[in-house]
Amino acid sequence: MARYDLSEAEWRIVGPLLPAVGKGARRADDRRVVNGIFYVLRTGSPWRDLPERYGPYTTVYNRFNRWAKKGVWLRMFEALAERSPQSLQLIDSSIVRAHQHAAGGKKGGPDHAIGRSRGGLSTKIHAVVDQDGLPVRLLITPGQASDKTAFPDLLAGLPAATVVVADRGYDSRAIVEMVVTRGGTAHIPTQSQVKLKRSVDPQLYRQRNLIERYFCSLKQFRRIATRFDKLARNFLAAVALASARLWIRAIESTP
Repeated sequence: MARYDLSEAEWRIVGPLLPAVGKGARRADDRRVVNGIFYVLRTGSPWRDLPERYGPYTTVYNRFNRWAKKGVWLRMFEALAERSPQSLQLIDSSIVRAHQHAAGGKKGGPDHAIGRSRGGLSTKIHAVVDQDGLPVRLLITPGQASDKTAFPDLLAGLPAATVVVADRGYDSRAIVEMVVTRGGTAHIPTQSQVKLKRSVDPQLYRQRNLIERYFCSLKQFRRIATRFDKLARNFLAAVALASARLWIRAIESTP
């Protein structure tokens, strides 16, 4: 078995989360196809360079694309994230450069979360991780988008946590009040130009290393570290799948 492939224990977690095959319908072996998708995400290889052991690359790509369109991969991630008690929510974002293959297309088309920041064409991945450093919410925006504008959408639908930790890029009265309204406490340092400073527990603030480590693990998937997908939904699906793989590993390794 290739090191990119799901083990038997991991497949027992993934298999039940996939759509059931309709009566009388047939489709290629799910495990082989999912392993092929993970191979592409991990290595960054073009779909057409997929090794033969995963079957025709068109089958693997079409399954990824079709289920991304239906939201299957995002729902898989969300189902795994529901296991988290979320007693702590750590929020941050990370920039990903967009490859020229992703940045092509007609001007004036739909927004595919590609913008221009100091590093050129890019996409920003916003995430919330829990007390174990496992992701519970994902969002993508153009690279130049402010972290503050993404904050409400990140928290929407999540259970209220007692503690929300973020860096000073999220410092605003509206954000602090939003956390308090949800029954939590915001641990967000004030920006340097603000006269009235907000105290933040140093020990708690150090826990932000968990979300930094999450982004490091996420970008081990080379197709995430550089965006090759033109469509925002496909790139978000790739981020969700890579994040799901982190959950799968954590669940499988739990005694």
